[in-house]
Amino acid sequence: MVTIESISERARGYMPEEDLALLTKAHAFADEFYSGKHRLSGRPYLYHALMVTDILATMRLDVPTLCAGLLHGVLKKAENLKETEKTLRETFGDDVTNIVKGATKITDVQFNSHLAYQAENIRKLLLAMSSDIRVLLVKLADRLHDMHSLQHVGREKQLEFAQETMELYAPLASRLGIDWLKRELEDLAFANLHPEEYEDLAAKVHTSLADRETYVDEVKALLNQKLSEHGLKQFRVLGRPKHLYSIYKKLVAQNIPFERVYDKVAFRIIVPSVKECYEALGIIHSLWPPVDGRFKDFISTPKGNMYQSLHTSVVGLRGEFMEVQIRTEEMDQIAKEGIAAHWAYKEGKAITTKDAKLFKWLKQLVYTLQELEDPKEFLDAIKGELYEEEIFVLTPTGEVKEFPKGSTPIDFAYSIHTEVGNHCTGAKINGIIAQLKTQLKNGDLVEIHTSPKQKPNRSWLGLVKTARAKSRIRQWLNQEERERTLHVGREICERELKRHNISLKKLIKTGHLKELLKNIACNSLDDLMRRIGSGKMMVQALIKELQPEEIRETLPEDIVQEAAHPRGGRKQDRDNIILVSGADNVLTKISHCCMPVPGDEIVGFITSGRGISVHKASCPNLSASDQQRLIAVNWAENIKATHRAQIQVIARDQKGLLATLSNAISHDDANILTLEATTSSGGIAKISIILEINSRDHLFRLLQHVQQLDGVLEARRT
Repeated sequence: MVTIESISERARGYMPEEDLALLTKAHAFADEFYSGKHRLSGRPYLYHALMVTDILATMRLDVPTLCAGLLHGVLKKAENLKETEKTLRETFGDDVTNIVKGATKITDVQFNSHLAYQAENIRKLLLAMSSDIRVLLVKLADRLHDMHSLQHVGREKQLEFAQETMELYAPLASRLGIDWLKRELEDLAFANLHPEEYEDLAAKVHTSLADRETYVDEVKALLNQKLSEHGLKQFRVLGRPKHLYSIYKKLVAQNIPFERVYDKVAFRIIVPSVKECYEALGIIHSLWPPVDGRFKDFISTPKGNMYQSLHTSVVGLRGEFMEVQIRTEEMDQIAKEGIAAHWAYKEGKAITTKDAKLFKWLKQLVYTLQELEDPKEFLDAIKGELYEEEIFVLTPTGEVKEFPKGSTPIDFAYSIHTEVGNHCTGAKINGIIAQLKTQLKNGDLVEIHTSPKQKPNRSWLGLVKTARAKSRIRQWLNQEERERTLHVGREICERELKRHNISLKKLIKTGHLKELLKNIACNSLDDLMRRIGSGKMMVQALIKELQPEEIRETLPEDIVQEAAHPRGGRKQDRDNIILVSGADNVLTKISHCCMPVPGDEIVGFITSGRGISVHKASCPNLSASDQQRLIAVNWAENIKATHRAQIQVIARDQKGLLATLSNAISHDDANILTLEATTSSGGIAKISIILEINSRDHLFRLLQHVQQLDGVLEARRT
């Protein structure tokens, strides 16, 4: 049973007694605050807080972090948030309060929610942990205990939590280098996401336990003997089974049965010095042949989280594949605890500059991701940065750079400087000229070639993996698009105004343009030109707004009418059907490819000079279009106009079929605009009909009635 006494006893093992006074104070505050509050398991909330704090204490973290572990639910459950935060700050200081506040902000990250909501919450997570990594350490401990308690929530919540853990928290633990925590989170998530596979694998691993233990003992004995014979001293040889999820991934990736997974055990050799790491490696390779391509030197090129070790796979005892890691004691501590080791209690000393450098990768990630506004792009970037396997490549000066696996010379170029990326024409990889689409490999030496005539193109987005490169390419493309729409808008505007002997220069001189910009909420003349050039605003709407009165008097009657009703047709039919987010007087057009009707979920696509094309959100044509040109649109309320929709009817070819079908559609108060019918040799008729209907509900009722007609096999909307 975890108590404040057992936590304090654990903490005394690495800090003086006097430093624990604040922890005792935090426990008393938490005990009173959480009084009467319970978890779904029925246990008091204080028990959860104690378990979280105990996990943090096993990481040997400082007192403010332990206090935050006890208090991490206070702000979330506070009735008066401001007053509670003020009390925390006065009682425990800024350090503790800021960690608690940061952890509270990211409580509601949900992977199954709306993309924008999901992206915004993960943004909060990254910002909070970039200012103080202890925020994330508290959240990871909180999540670990939550995962141990998932049996008390419903299946849907279990899946949501497990997916979130597998996709966000386990990769973050891995990125921080906290290996034990990453493995435990993955196994717990695996057990909930795939319970049958987990139980089956666990049973097989347990069945082979005796054989595996015998194998481990034999290998350890042999390694101890050979390392000693070669003069190594004060070393340790460890053998541990790989965690279940890593075995499961191998089974799925290689599509092999459990019996063919030979490296179920990883061996670790701990030696006193770096020199002896390489000596031990030579001894192992003299004992057993190494597996080609499976050697990695993370001592000379550490990972971004400062992980260092030699990794090799060999064809070991009994011809089985065997993974061996070789490192020093200090490297082993960092490998187990990762960045947490650098935030552990340090006898009251502040975090050093050296320690702060360890978080450079995180701050750079946050900086880059802040530029990504599109939620899908943001989440894709997170996935690339957190989940992808890393590779390490070299610059011509010998600097080591880290990239996600699958990165190309374009990623490398943008990591040097934005201008180098924008003008990148090619690269030399290990002295050989390579194309920009070439994927980099571990240890590659990369040299970038540039030309002032080169510029990014949209195809580059499909070649790069890093968030930085994608962000810079999109930035350049967006700027190019802004300049293009400015040019197009100015041409359209000048041409249309010229028809009425009006010029932009004259409007500027009279001062009427300044008033116009204010009326239509444009920041500048360029902003207005871009709206017209992109189709967000039609030039007729500009003419309608122009003052003084004599300008309108120069316009022919048809232009005045077009300015009043720029989209033509009945006002209810065309003007007020679609509402465009953040814009008025925008030309909108219902797309013919999917024919959305009121009730459908819709999205707008900004065309070049032809306004906004409105599609169903599920329209397949949108997936291949430029996502930057999509805009939020909604149906207006109380729409009374008619709308086009297309249906397909599959029926047995029989006499009077078309007449029966036409009568049914007419009876449902719908109008047939076009009808095409074909008949197969098997006596099946396929009929495509474009109708005028009032709404999606109207169409649904009509389809139900058609479906009930004699001989009709299927009736559906297309």
